[in-house]
Parts: sequence; structure tokens; C-alpha cells
Amino acid sequence: MLAYLCSKSKLMNCILFDGTVRDALLPLTYTRPVADIRVGILTIREKWEKHLSCTTTTLTEDYLSEKFPMVEFEANIMINASFIPTNSLVNKVKNLKENEAIFKSDEIVAFYTSNLQEEVDFDTYTHFELDEDLLQIKNVWDIFSLNDAAIKLDFELLTHGRISQKISDTVHCINKDQIFLEEGASVEIAVLNASNGPIYLGKDSEIMEGCMVRGPFAIGEHSVLKMGAKIYGATTLGPHCKVGGEVNNAVFFGYSSKAHDGFLGNSVIGEWCNLGADTNNSNLKNNYASVKLWDYESEKFKDTGLQFCGLIFGDHSKCGINTMFNTGTVVGVSANIYGGNFPRNFIPSFSWGGSAGFTTYQLPKVFEVAEKVMERRDLVFNEIDKNILQHIFDETSKYRAQ
Repeated sequence: MLAYLCSKSKLMNCILFDGTVRDALLPLTYTRPVADIRVGILTIREKWEKHLSCTTTTLTEDYLSEKFPMVEFEANIMINASFIPTNSLVNKVKNLKENEAIFKSDEIVAFYTSNLQEEVDFDTYTHFELDEDLLQIKNVWDIFSLNDAAIKLDFELLTHGRISQKISDTVHCINKDQIFLEEGASVEIAVLNASNGPIYLGKDSEIMEGCMVRGPFAIGEHSVLKMGAKIYGATTLGPHCKVGGEVNNAVFFGYSSKAHDGFLGNSVIGEWCNLGADTNNSNLKNNYASVKLWDYESEKFKDTGLQFCGLIFGDHSKCGINTMFNTGTVVGVSANIYGGNFPRNFIPSFSWGGSAGFTTYQLPKVFEVAEKVMERRDLVFNEIDKNILQHIFDETSKYRAQ
């Protein structure tokens, strides 16, 4: 049953909407609403639900709505999913009354409505302007750039008033009060340094022998950090990931693997991805210039203003052993990359190939692989998932060589 807030005796339903930034967050939002982006320990949806004690639904693209539906009540609080909740913001959202809206500069943050969404007229609303600093995910690179602050917020949210599971005496801990193990989490003969930020181990996760970890760091449920891994903050492994090698300031959304040696830095990896052994990415240009990244809104490369920016990797994409990615590479959904030398730094969705060129990765083979990969995690690749990938395949055809 859908949970709710109560205001003036009305059932008040919370709906997370994509807002104006959805296209700037492609290719990661091809397969999910903005609310289901992971930054910090939790997804944005999980953060809001934890703060509000309320199950949320989603206003997103039509082709995603069957998997991520919206449920409307008589009264609804609409929340811009690109904003990360704070205690102060959540209190303001809870206290919204009918025809009131919260703004940050010109951006709508949240509003209370009893009308159908297409009938909302903000000229009739009372506006409240926020003067506090908020974390907002407006670009794909914000996910790793803001991950430090987001991990710290989530760590406090998840661990406040709670006691960690006992840490083995074989583990060398620095700033142990900022290290938290959930039930079933396992770590042995490792170094955990929480001097610069907290370290969080989710339920039934494992850090194997010989790992060296600097916080802020989070490893999700059932994820594994392989032997001898070197992890720099701020890094997040979502649930059901396997990661090894050297990782610096990267976010894995979940169900993805980089199980072997190789460097990954200042990067975001979606779900159902696999990076082959000794895959490496560059996160710094040889001339130390600011990195440009493919932007789906303008359909050209956009200056990030960052000196360090690595790899953005869409859901269901894979790469073979010894793959090299240049600084600021964007890979779409369901790409398969292999071969020597650097491939181009924008690889469209459903591309098959490498530096020598690409052909189209045809949908029957995409479906076959996705079904096998998800089955290994006891999940079903169903018709809804197929329809989503079919839509993305059609929408992104303009980027692939015909």
C-alpha cells in the first residue's frame, strides 16, 4: 500500500518528477527516472523515502512509465528529483499547503497540488524562495563530483543512533567511529582509513583480504571488493557489484562489475555493465585542460569545467579486456566495445566495435545477453524491459552510422 503524509485531513501523496535536467543526465536517464540515480550511498528516491517515511511514485518519460508508474491522490506533493534532500528542505516540503511552491532561484523544488499535473499554474501559487545551499544533480559529472558530500549526508541518515557490527581485529582502522558495518558485512586483513570521510558497508557485502580503502566510501548490499583493491574516495559501489583494481571517485549504480585490475577514475557506471580485465580510463588530459563531454541536449561536446573527468557508461554496456577509454568518454546504453587503441570519446547506444569502427548491436542479441545477465542475479528480463530498450534503440538511431 502506498504510504502517505497527512495534511488537513487529506491523504497527501509524494511524487518525484524529472524536472528540467533529465536530458542533461543522458545516457543514464535513458533507462531510469532522475529519482533512481545513485549518488552517495542511496539513490535519490531512497533518500527522499527515508526522510519522508513515505513511498514515492514517479512522473517521468512516457516510455518509462509502465516500469516507473505515477500514482495520484486527491492531494499531491510534487518533488523535483534532481535535488538531494536535507533535514531543512524536508521540513519545508512537509509543511507545504495547497497552492504553495518552493523555488531555488528559478528552479521549482517542490509544490503542493490538488489538480491534474497539466493544469498547474504557478502564477496562482504562493512562492517560497530557498536561501540554503542544496546539492542538485544537473549534469552527469555532478554524480561523482558531489559524491563526497552525498556519502556523508547518507552516512549520517543511515547510521544515526545505531551501532555498527563488530569489525574484525584483523582490520586496520583509522577513525573507526566513522566506519559502519551492516548485518552480514564482512571484512578481513584490510586497511580502512576514514580520516577524510566515512566508510559504509551494506548488508552482506564483503571487502576481501589486502584491500586498501580511503573514505568516503560505500559498498552496497551483496557487493564485493576483490582482493588487493585500491579505493580512493569518494567512491560508491551500489548493490550486487564486483570491483577490483584501482578506483578513484567513481559511482557504480548497481549490478555491475569491474572485477580485475585496471584504473577507473572520476566516472559513473550504470547497471548491468561489465568492464573487462585491465580496462583503464584516462581522467586527466595531457595538457591539463578542462574536459569536454558529449552533451545530449545540445548534441555537441560541452565544457565540464573539470580538470578530472573520466568515463560515463550507460546501462547494459560492456567492454573487452585491455580496453582503453580516453578522457571524458561517454558510452550509451547496450554498447559492446573491444579491440586495441582508444575508441572515439562518444560511443552511441547499441554500438558494437572499437577504434576500428562500429556497427549496430542488434536488438535480438541485446535481449539475449540481458536475459542471461539478469538471470544470474535471479531477476527476470521481461517485456517491459524489452520495450524500454526498443524505444531507446529507435530514439538513438540518429547517432549510429547508417
